[in-house]
Amino acid sequence: MGDQIFTLESGWEFKETSGEHVPSWLSVSTVPTNVHLDLMNHKLIEDPFIDFNELKCEWVAETSWTYRTKLPSVPSLEPGSIAMLSFEGLDTFATVTLDGEEILKSDNMFHSHRIDVTSQLSKSGVHELEIFFDSAFQRARQIKKAHPKHEWVGFNGDMGRLAVRKAQYHWGWDWGPVLCPCGPWRPVRLEIFRSQVTEVRVDYTVSPALDQVHGTINAQIQGDLSHSAHCTMTRNGRSILEQDVKPDKTGSVKVPFSIKDPDLWYPFGYGEANLYEIKVSTGSEVSTVTKTFGFRKLELIQEKDKIGKSFYFRVNNIDVFCGGSNWIPADSFTPRVSADTYRKWLQMMVDGHQNMIRVWGGGIYEEDVFFDICDELGVLVWHDFMFGCGNYPAYPEILDSIRHEADQNVKRIRHHPCIAIFAGNNEDYQVQESFNLTYNYEDKDPESWLKTNFPARYIYEKILPEVMAEHAPWIPYHPGSPWGDGLESANPTIGDMHQWNVWHGTQEKYQIFDTLGGRFNSEFGMEAFPHIGTIKAYCTNPDELYPQSRTLDFHNKADRHERRIATYLVENFRNVPSLEGYIHLSQMVQAEALMFGYRGWRQQWGKERHCGGALVWQLNDCWPVTSWSIVDYYQRKKPAYYTMRRVLAPLAVAVKREHWDWSVVHARPPKELSFECWVASKEQKAIKGRVELRFISIATGKDIKAAISKEVTITPNGTTDVFQGSINEHTDEPHVLAARLFVDDAIVARDSDWPQPLKYLSFKHRDVKVKYDSKGSVTVSSARPAKGFVFEEREGVLVDDSAIDIMPGDEQTIRVRGLNGDVPELGWRYLGADES
Repeated sequence: MGDQIFTLESGWEFKETSGEHVPSWLSVSTVPTNVHLDLMNHKLIEDPFIDFNELKCEWVAETSWTYRTKLPSVPSLEPGSIAMLSFEGLDTFATVTLDGEEILKSDNMFHSHRIDVTSQLSKSGVHELEIFFDSAFQRARQIKKAHPKHEWVGFNGDMGRLAVRKAQYHWGWDWGPVLCPCGPWRPVRLEIFRSQVTEVRVDYTVSPALDQVHGTINAQIQGDLSHSAHCTMTRNGRSILEQDVKPDKTGSVKVPFSIKDPDLWYPFGYGEANLYEIKVSTGSEVSTVTKTFGFRKLELIQEKDKIGKSFYFRVNNIDVFCGGSNWIPADSFTPRVSADTYRKWLQMMVDGHQNMIRVWGGGIYEEDVFFDICDELGVLVWHDFMFGCGNYPAYPEILDSIRHEADQNVKRIRHHPCIAIFAGNNEDYQVQESFNLTYNYEDKDPESWLKTNFPARYIYEKILPEVMAEHAPWIPYHPGSPWGDGLESANPTIGDMHQWNVWHGTQEKYQIFDTLGGRFNSEFGMEAFPHIGTIKAYCTNPDELYPQSRTLDFHNKADRHERRIATYLVENFRNVPSLEGYIHLSQMVQAEALMFGYRGWRQQWGKERHCGGALVWQLNDCWPVTSWSIVDYYQRKKPAYYTMRRVLAPLAVAVKREHWDWSVVHARPPKELSFECWVASKEQKAIKGRVELRFISIATGKDIKAAISKEVTITPNGTTDVFQGSINEHTDEPHVLAARLFVDDAIVARDSDWPQPLKYLSFKHRDVKVKYDSKGSVTVSSARPAKGFVFEEREGVLVDDSAIDIMPGDEQTIRVRGLNGDVPELGWRYLGADES
């Protein structure tokens, strides 16, 4: 019998181990899976994403479950053949038996396992594989109780989670439900082989002039070492390297290579994401490992400057402003997230001019396909290790488990050119600060850290950097997010920063978001309701379809969300009675907040790299919910997505008036406010253009004074100041500053600045008109300035732009895909539409 791989997807059964709720064996549709999906398939629990069903299935996580299957029938093993059971992921406390004999015990969801079962499969007959999954909830409580001296503190969820190496969001987060699944969450395989490639690593350097790559392909062979390994490297089918190499007695293979004038990998917006393919084989397809690979020179630039210390990325000698999003798992039940779903999410990012995504530390080490798509699209990945918002224990057994977890996952994904940085954790240093745990940055003795009440420092500042140095020294490592050389995590002069004083904290005005940032803003955000279609999908009771209903509140897990949403709405907008109007206002708050942040931080990028990037919290949701996401669970874009798209475009014009705080005691309207106008560019060469600035009456739609215009040479990869001036608040009627950027007489960017707060303005009689043509385009115009014009988000219909401001004399044409003659036109609304 030759080499074979059997993917054990079908033929599984499951039942509750005790038999209390599910006494008999039931079929499993497919593996990977988890127990909630299988229970839903058999209608034993209702969809926990609907109404209050989350509460009805709490029992599922409090009990134990067993899965079983029969191994495929295989002929007698040939001499020298090895039979290996491969488990890519078992969630979480798993005991595996084969024919009743225990072959594996695992307590870490993030470990993969390869178990030699050659002796068992040498025996004839049917072989039964069984996996017993204990309750992670119950085990967490037991482990926590067994370590009473540790300070179990943190943010979000039950602190017993800190004792379990499992996706932390399973315990519930301030955007996600308490659903703690178990099961074989990644593939299970039976592999039969004589020899097998078990590891491929590529070490290389790119020359300073970017014209040569020198490196070595390193591979590890298991089993029969008598045959040569076949190594190839190709680029678009063109052979770069082909060589047979005999492994040494340890199974190691080394193949040096040099490439002249390589096709380098660039992040989206800065060049092509060029990829090579590397294959290492020991003679059969079963024993072949294929890696797509990109060569790039990536540096994290942390240099002292007049502000403090820089924090930005340089790729192939180009400084890259990282505008993007944070990523949480795309579902509470990750086995049902398909490759197509991943592609839609990531394509949506690059369509929105985003070039970096941060994989957050309370979820999972993402799937291989996630990184494959990021490689292809040119999306940089900031990847946290899986620690989030807690004071993690550091007793010997868990440290060993964590080191193995890090070893495996770094080795699995290190070849991807998209990986820009690994960070040790999410906000654990903020937990240290919040609970006054001991942290003396000047103490460099790791053993002493284990004796403090913040022993997790040993993980972030010893174990993880050691793993990175051994397995991926070419990837920058950062001890935490946020973190900056041991200083306070809110320090804006160094490291990365999570800016939550808009929404959380001191609840600052979003109009000053840009003044609150640091050197790299890796988290910030504003909540918004999802679209009405999403709300109706989870809220089945029509009587609950109002903004303050119990159902809608239940589908918002954020602490004190009612007060926070209400604060930002009442400070900025006039209230409206309808649910649709309320949704629109909350989405306008989010869109405006993110615009103020991104616009200013991108301006700061052009001012001596003051800000190296901004990653909004968050791109996506794991269930239908009101949250900080800019696209909801069903992939319906919120207006903020489009606002970000415009401000992150390759060329973006910006205009902003000085902030006036209207809500302080005895607020007096200022006599005069200054304004400024600039252009941001990520282009690598200077571009000539023309900027026009109009001053348009909000009441009449007429220009209150003559427009100004200026020919500019736009600074490459930076910002170009264009206009500065002032507004006389006593003599000038309320008006919009409306800027447009022309290149070769074509409008390539728009921006507008409105008097704040918007609630003081009347939006009556806008006379907005929407006209469709037969070519899939829609033209929008208005007789008076209209704010926040949004299209309905309908499944199967894509609009190229939305959440726009419309100025008289400047109609905008937008492409719409997915509409045909039998489909009604899209609905739309704008700020103040209910007034008209």
